[in-house]
Formats: sequence, C-alpha cells, structure tokens
Amino acid sequence: MTEPIGHDDAITVALAQHRIEAGRLERNVDRAVAAIERAAADGADLVCLPEMFNVGYFAFDAYARNAEPIDGPTLERIADAAAAHGVAVQAGSIVEDLAASAEAGFDTPEPDGLANASVFLDRAGEVQGVYRKQHLFGYDSAETQLLTPGESLPTVKFEGFTVGMTTCYDLRFPELYRQLADEGVSLVLVPSAWPYPRVEHWRTLPRSRAIENLAYVAAVNGAGEMADDELVGRSTVYDPWGTPIATCDDDPELVTADLSPGRVDDVREEFPALRDRRL
Repeated sequence: MTEPIGHDDAITVALAQHRIEAGRLERNVDRAVAAIERAAADGADLVCLPEMFNVGYFAFDAYARNAEPIDGPTLERIADAAAAHGVAVQAGSIVEDLAASAEAGFDTPEPDGLANASVFLDRAGEVQGVYRKQHLFGYDSAETQLLTPGESLPTVKFEGFTVGMTTCYDLRFPELYRQLADEGVSLVLVPSAWPYPRVEHWRTLPRSRAIENLAYVAAVNGAGEMADDELVGRSTVYDPWGTPIATCDDDPELVTADLSPGRVDDVREEFPALRDRRL
C-alpha cells in the first residue's frame, strides 16, 4: 500500500516484515537479503528491517553465541545487498559484541558486554549511524539482564530527511522522540519485535509519537512465532498527522510508502504545535 503525497521530493520506504525464527541466523539473514532485493526491484530508496532480525528477539539463550561487531558477518551481508542494489538500509537490530565493535574502531557505551544495536547503511553500504536501544525491556524479558543500554541518539541525513532511530520498547518513552524533534528529525525508524497480546499498544504508540512530533514514524515489526511468543506484525508508516498511510496484518509482507520531507515542512507550518511549547 502506498499513498501519493503531491511532492516531487518523495522517497519510497519499504518495511520488510519477514518471518524470524529463533536462533536460525543464516535463514533469517537470507530472508532479510531477499526482502532488500525485492524492495529494490520495486523501486524502494530505503529498506527497514525488524528488531533482532537475525537471531530473533526472544531467543535470549542465543544472544551471547550470536553476538557480532558492527562490521561482523550479518551486517556485512546487509551492506553488500545495499551496495549491490543501490538502496539505503536501516538494518533492524542485532546483538552487538561491544568489545569487538570497539576493537574495530566504533564508539561504544561500554568497553565490553552486549547491546541491541540498530545500524543505518547508505546506498553504498557504508555505516552512517549506530543507535543502541536505550530502554531495555524488563517485563517478561531477559533483555535487561543480558544487554547494556545505549547512551547516544544519532541522526542521519538521507534524501532531504533528518532520520532518527529508536527501537521497540523506546516507543513508550515520548521524551526520547521529543529530543529527536528538537534535533530536527522528520522521519523516525522503529525496528521492533512487538508480541501479542499488546496489539492496541502497537497501534497507538507509534501513531502518538508521529502526532506529537509532526513527523513520519515508520514502525517495522517481525512476523511469526518464537518460543511462547508470537509477533503482531502490522508494520505501519504514519504521516506527520498520525495518519497510517501504509500497513499490513501479521503475515510476512513488504509494506511500502512514499514520504516527502516537504510534507513534514508543510504540516509543521500549518499546525505549529512544536513552536507553541512552553517549557
């Protein structure tokens, strides 16, 4: 599904809602690469992958043995696909080996440990931004025991957009998104592994973040079952009014939408809520 927007500066964004099997690294990465290839063939400029798209969010016992640095084999394959097809990729997230990343020259919040790291790759497959999930999920999850929270909130320039990245549970913390708005962010990418039964939360929170900050929010989820959990899917792109302009159900799907930085400028000019704040 896509929405015509009436601006000649539009880009096409594709959300790759693919099936993720717990601990099946090679198979999951194959699916991600295939989604990038399909999206590029359909004319996408930017492809977004789900949270923990390689190992599976709920495969907690597989985190340590599948941890990689930012320049490790998973993201090397994704970078190669981006460069081969000339598309940018927001590479969902992986379990990052912080010590190995630091050794490779990447800034890390701690000298060692593990993190939930989301990486933005440009059309040449080069790393332009690394976001490490700041709010780790402690409800029925081992994430808080296994991972180190991130501390920085990078932004990336892409095709007229200032792009911000957050991850899944971050959606419940609106101050993070207001911080991005203050940095001029016009598009927020949110890779997630959002499970049943919290469907209404998944529908409401990214939409609210779009409305509050008058920005596009593209929330991409995975599909399928992992252990006792099943992902709700429903990857959705919200426009700066909070209107869903592209979405799907819980089956594997490639969700595409045309987005324009000019549209964000128009909405913020028409409805000046960000300027009307009193601190």
